[in-house]
Amino acid sequence: MNYKYKEDIKKNIFRGYDVRGIYPTELDEDTCYTFGMGFGTHILKEGFHQCVVGHDNRLSSPSLYQALITGILSTGVDVISLGLCTTPMYYYACIYLNIPSGVMVTASHNPKDDNGLKFAFNESGNCKGVEIQDFLQELLEGNFVKGEGQVKEYDIFPAYKKLFVEGLHFGDRRLKVVIDPANGATSNFCREIYQEFPMDFIIINEENDGNFPNHHPDPCVEENLTQLKEKVLSTGADIGISFDGDGDRLGVVTAHGKFLPTDIYMIVIIRDIIHKVSNKKFLYDVKCSKTLSDEIERLGGEGICYRTGNSYTKAKVRDDDLPFGGELSGHVYFRDRWPGFDSGMYAGLRVLEILSHTEKSLEELLEGINHYYSTDEIKITSSDDKKFQVIEKVKEYVESNNYPYNGIDGVRVNYPDGWALIRCSNTGPNITLRFEASSEEKLQEYQKEYMDLVQQLNQ
Repeated sequence: MNYKYKEDIKKNIFRGYDVRGIYPTELDEDTCYTFGMGFGTHILKEGFHQCVVGHDNRLSSPSLYQALITGILSTGVDVISLGLCTTPMYYYACIYLNIPSGVMVTASHNPKDDNGLKFAFNESGNCKGVEIQDFLQELLEGNFVKGEGQVKEYDIFPAYKKLFVEGLHFGDRRLKVVIDPANGATSNFCREIYQEFPMDFIIINEENDGNFPNHHPDPCVEENLTQLKEKVLSTGADIGISFDGDGDRLGVVTAHGKFLPTDIYMIVIIRDIIHKVSNKKFLYDVKCSKTLSDEIERLGGEGICYRTGNSYTKAKVRDDDLPFGGELSGHVYFRDRWPGFDSGMYAGLRVLEILSHTEKSLEELLEGINHYYSTDEIKITSSDDKKFQVIEKVKEYVESNNYPYNGIDGVRVNYPDGWALIRCSNTGPNITLRFEASSEEKLQEYQKEYMDLVQQLNQ
């Protein structure tokens, strides 16, 4: 197929952590071809002559993938082609092959009509923030080198599966598990990996279907886990686990059919590993409950509250040499006996491994934690131009009232009995809010104050 340089690239698809837009109106084959030419040119300047490329199972991914590869090859850069894979498999291929440059065609948990590109130039990992905006300028300038690269197809799955098998050690308890890959990319791989471990599992929504016909592929939104909850309860399973569209995030349901938020899942993990690791610092993002930070402190550890965003949190866990970290959106990073990248399948197996060594349920493993009242994430539509202006106005409001706040990612206003978070989404035209307090009355008070403020500023 003949692709052409895209002069009118949609700038709004170049976001805080990756490229993401609607196919084909915002992100099309010519955009990916142009991106490929720019990507190859850029990594050549950094001294790299080959890169790793993979794609998820979205309907538009194969054609965007081919256009991307064609663009990269036109610069003389060689491509290691993984084909259909999960994002964690792509991450591991970069590590296993010692090739830090790469691109993954995926829109993660976004709606089926979206697609995107996660990319890394070098060992620093996924590009983010200013790096992405600077690269956009390179694409717009269009000064690309010419060459003839070669494609080599590579199957990373055998090495990836071996990483699981050699790094996990189950106990005597045989668990009953329900798995929901949500018709996403993990549909192609989860059965073969999970059958390596002593458990009885049932898989729902296992058909590989980029239309995501059964529910939206975001396992951290509770309403998307309705089928999983029902199956756990009807089969008497010990736990239910779900993955997102590209397999780097996890959702959990308890034996009683209750949704387990990621920040509470993290408590189960930290309780298990804190006495096994020398560095007792753990990272969480600004969306996470005070329940988590309270528990880390109670266990004698130190919590690091950091900005939201997979590209940021993963890099921070790596750079600070932390044994574990994560964020509310379902990304978690193990570095105690795993290479540090986020994998929903591995995160699921880690909690199953813990349960296999005890007769306790998930709920029993969480006894004694502090409880707060909190809202789900609340999204208010705001244009990509306006949302940042709104956050600056919120910051002015908070400062004028002398409220203590953390400004690392939007505004997290800290109160003695709770907090309010107002920040820009980096994956869509939204302002995201979340609230938590020790009582329902205080929760409603904080929520009303800032919802009213944001809606006024957003008019």
